[in-house]
Amino acid sequence: MENEWDACLSTLEGHKDSVWSVAWSHDAALLASASDDMTVKIWDAKTGHCLSTLEGHKDWVSSVAWSHDAALLASASGDMTVKIWDAKTGHCLSTLEGHKDWVYSVAWSHDAALLASASDDMTVKIWDAKTGHCLSTLEGHNSSVYSVAWSHDAALLASASRDETVKIWDAKTGHCLSMLEGHKDWVRSVAWSHDAALLASASHDKTVKIWDAKTGHCLSTLEGHNSSVYSVAWSHDAALLASASRDKTVKIWDAKTGHCLSTLEGHNSSVSSVAWSHDAALLASASRDETVKIWDAKTGHCLSTLEGHKDWVYSVAWSHDAALLASASRDETVKIWDAKTGHCLSTLEGHKDWVYSVAWSHDAALLASASRDETVKIWDAKTGHCLSTLEGHKDWVYSVAWSHDAALLASASRDETVKIWDAKTGHCLSTLEGHKDWVYSVAWSHDAALLASASRDETVKIWDAKTGHCLSTLEGHKDWVRSVAWSHDAALLASASRDKTVKIWDAKTGHCLSTLEVGRSIRHLQFALADSSLLRTDVGTFHLQPVVTSTAIGLTAMANPYPRSSSPRSFTNTREGYGLTLDSAWITYEGQNALWLPPEFRPRCSAFKGSAAALGCISGRVLVFQFAKRPQWLGDG
Repeated sequence: MENEWDACLSTLEGHKDSVWSVAWSHDAALLASASDDMTVKIWDAKTGHCLSTLEGHKDWVSSVAWSHDAALLASASGDMTVKIWDAKTGHCLSTLEGHKDWVYSVAWSHDAALLASASDDMTVKIWDAKTGHCLSTLEGHNSSVYSVAWSHDAALLASASRDETVKIWDAKTGHCLSMLEGHKDWVRSVAWSHDAALLASASHDKTVKIWDAKTGHCLSTLEGHNSSVYSVAWSHDAALLASASRDKTVKIWDAKTGHCLSTLEGHNSSVSSVAWSHDAALLASASRDETVKIWDAKTGHCLSTLEGHKDWVYSVAWSHDAALLASASRDETVKIWDAKTGHCLSTLEGHKDWVYSVAWSHDAALLASASRDETVKIWDAKTGHCLSTLEGHKDWVYSVAWSHDAALLASASRDETVKIWDAKTGHCLSTLEGHKDWVYSVAWSHDAALLASASRDETVKIWDAKTGHCLSTLEGHKDWVRSVAWSHDAALLASASRDKTVKIWDAKTGHCLSTLEVGRSIRHLQFALADSSLLRTDVGTFHLQPVVTSTAIGLTAMANPYPRSSSPRSFTNTREGYGLTLDSAWITYEGQNALWLPPEFRPRCSAFKGSAAALGCISGRVLVFQFAKRPQWLGDG
């Protein structure tokens, strides 16, 4: 369990391939990124919005650099050129040609008069940024040059090479002043401290080295990365150093002591580049996972991360008192978690294939699970023992539901049937046939007299649970129906479909009372026990409000709002409490964005219980949040 959210403030998405380089404007208002998709993107660092996409390179873009005033942007590419862009308009002002192979790195002098580039052709070139003329070509490396960096006064230039060395050059004469040796593999990146007293280098040998730029002596070697280090960057005051690695992490180091202060995790692939904001409060990183991340260099936000599943989490379910959480996974297990501490209390093993769904009995004594192995299992939630395995379905079982008294269990299957089981004996009491395609979900009325099922055949069926007869077929959805739920008095039925709607039905007549456009496919539905105007879903709670029409005279908003009748009515819906945005990027409160979720934490399944939220992720993580009943930022209202 993690007690703190990783320090990632935002993830900038939009590139269609690996991101190789990232750079801040001096005032930290803008961020630029360079990608394998042949583009450079400029981002608003505060909002994360992409302001412009610079197109023109004919191969991958390896590096990007801002002029000090942020008026100009330079990019280096595998197409052997360097381009200078007007950062405001996005127009390409000039293309610098002359290198004979890929250009890996580009850097501005502080006054933006000069530009330096490093290439696979083993040379460094210095350019007049205004005219685009090549002023000098620095030769001496015996292999590809990966990185180049100016000292603040533009008197010195440093280059890092595949020949395992760093060279310091007199920028005016082009003479090599010193060669720094010590790395045992390619040197990928080099960076000057602001006063040019120190130089840092990052290497494939998994280390970062800090050098005395005057003497060429290695002052310290920073070890800790588990793979190649691709990029290194100084904070403005030279107190901190950041490094980016193939091991998917960014490390922040105390430059004086060489101690690793923090390791920033969250990228799903190699981290190619890292850059500080001028005040060292923020850090940006670019990765082969196609994202740029912005980190709070000092702290992160609090959360609980329940780790243990080894594959996707398909379903999460709260116990009635919200003390426990159960999760079902593609790793063939069910886990029971203490929702408060995040500790895994038990791992229920026995299924031979993916587990799709899990459900608690009302008293939380029993747990039922439905699996792709065509079985339903009943577990003792306290001991974790499997009490019985219910066999009989001829295909995957998608969903399972308890009757309120836990005497009966219903299961929905890909074999197009619903089965009702005696939970104590494990005997199949009846098989409900009639759907023409897979059955995704099943739900009991509170008194267990009725059963509803949702199917890929775009219908909902209501069954007499005792006789097994189909009482009605509810038609109207235009795509698969994924979930179904009863109101407590069984007067209403709600169904959610892949057509991105929720329908409210009069359970007695089968009439559709209202169709709610919710904007996404809802997987879970549940009416609040005491108030049928509240419909809980996996993206939050909807408050259903009747709209009085001329044929529904006398209907009031909150006084018995849904009396049994066949009178035509319609409903509007508003978001109540905590929920998710349509793209799962934000946790919301009353429909307003409250907490941003990084892509790696966006759920495949979710469950909300009051002010608590559980999110199940493709990574196998289960996230648990406990919020204030009303966020402080809303005031007392």
